[in-house]
Amino acid sequence: MTDQTIIERLKKEIAALHLEEKEEDAGVVRMVGDGIVEIEGLSGAMMMEMITFDESSNASVAQALTKDSELFGLVLNLEEDSVKVVLLGDSSRISEGMIARKTGKLLSIPVGEAFIGRVVNVLGEPIDSKGPVKAVGANPIEREAYGVIDRAPVDTPLHSGIKAIDTLIPIGRGQRELIIGDRATGKTTVAIDTILNQLNESKESRPICIYVAIGQKESKTAQIAQLLSDRGAMEYTIIVDASASQPAAFQFLAPYSGAALGEYFMAKGKDVLIVYDDLSKQAVAYRELSLLLRRPPGREAYPGDIFYLHSRLLERAAKLSKEKGGGSMTALPIIETQEGDVSAYIPTNVISITDGQMFLEADLFNKGTRPAINVGISVSRVGSAAQTKAMKKVAGRIKLDLAQFRELEAFMQFASDLDEKTKKQIDSGRRLSSTLNQPKNAPIAFERQVAVIFAATNGYLDAYPPERMTEIEEKLLGFLDREHAHILEAIRTEKAISEETEKTLRAGLEMFGKTVQ
Repeated sequence: MTDQTIIERLKKEIAALHLEEKEEDAGVVRMVGDGIVEIEGLSGAMMMEMITFDESSNASVAQALTKDSELFGLVLNLEEDSVKVVLLGDSSRISEGMIARKTGKLLSIPVGEAFIGRVVNVLGEPIDSKGPVKAVGANPIEREAYGVIDRAPVDTPLHSGIKAIDTLIPIGRGQRELIIGDRATGKTTVAIDTILNQLNESKESRPICIYVAIGQKESKTAQIAQLLSDRGAMEYTIIVDASASQPAAFQFLAPYSGAALGEYFMAKGKDVLIVYDDLSKQAVAYRELSLLLRRPPGREAYPGDIFYLHSRLLERAAKLSKEKGGGSMTALPIIETQEGDVSAYIPTNVISITDGQMFLEADLFNKGTRPAINVGISVSRVGSAAQTKAMKKVAGRIKLDLAQFRELEAFMQFASDLDEKTKKQIDSGRRLSSTLNQPKNAPIAFERQVAVIFAATNGYLDAYPPERMTEIEEKLLGFLDREHAHILEAIRTEKAISEETEKTLRAGLEMFGKTVQ
């Protein structure tokens, strides 16, 4: 074989290799319907890779993303001869025979400080009419969670401003605390109040808050954005919106987009609070996609990997070690139950993934308890490790006292005559329950909570009937602001109640009792 023949043969083999590579990078649309596209070819595609349907093969991903006319898909099924893609846009623009091409990029979302104060969609595009957002990079919306070695123990409180939560089921920075309950029991209110309460934190310790609206009405999300803006909380908040009118693919991807934004700040050593409202709707959207992709249905028609859907999302919440920058991401996922059934498939899944749950009960809500938290089955697995010394000192007895009161209250329905000791205990329980009540969108700074709970648990409010507790609390806090502001400041700065502070606080409370009738 001559040298010329060898050269010609090598050229043909190289050309064949290039041809094969080209075939791996492009495919042909064979079927489209219900937002799902089946593409023949694309044998080199990756899971979660972005696919473009633009005819130009020279445009880069960055250029393509800036084109209004560009339409993207997301690879979710890799099959023997084809791939199935979920469209991120209008399916009427796709037709059979159209060429689809790989981009070589996993689905990513632009990130940066400029996103703070903005409302964006799942792809990071602004939808608040405030102009473009200047991104400094991009994060893949799916990534492997940090490992055990990269994490630190959760030991720093994230105050919600809600007395019933901060005293009984405290949240720590880096924790995953589930908010669960029936429709219209105040789940979103608890999450929004927690965001609003960060105004009570110093700017240095204030977390970046991300609210992810999944399958919500656009009017509801607009009201939340307006409330946060009016109160000044949008200065540290990002809203990611995948409304009920958007395709199922957007509702499925929204929580991951929010997590990707949060991880940008966490990697910079900052604290992040992220609310997923709600993951029940994300699960329904994923079920819809899975059934359209012809994946086999399992329990309640959900696909077999529905647990993994939420576990890989919630595991991304973490408190990082000092070596990794010390940032944290705290997750407050919301799950909606039907008739209080926490044993259903999705609720039990998410309960087993998270570090505790706040169960909001419809019966308590209807009785006027706000927030309607059932203390009996609500729990924080981080517990007092995520409380300041001051809060730990005053809140220690409350859960036991409330539990005993609930038992006596149930027993009281069957008892016609009660002894004085039992009556006193029931009155004390009712007073304590009333003390823990608070109106929506009115979070209280932790030092003010400590003062109120201290007064309630040490008998300084025993002279007042339970129905006057809200009024008495306002008067007490007003009195402390006027006469003893230094006590509140000492609790705030020291995060503990020293002997001297306690002595001054007791004296102040006794003086308050003499001035108020």
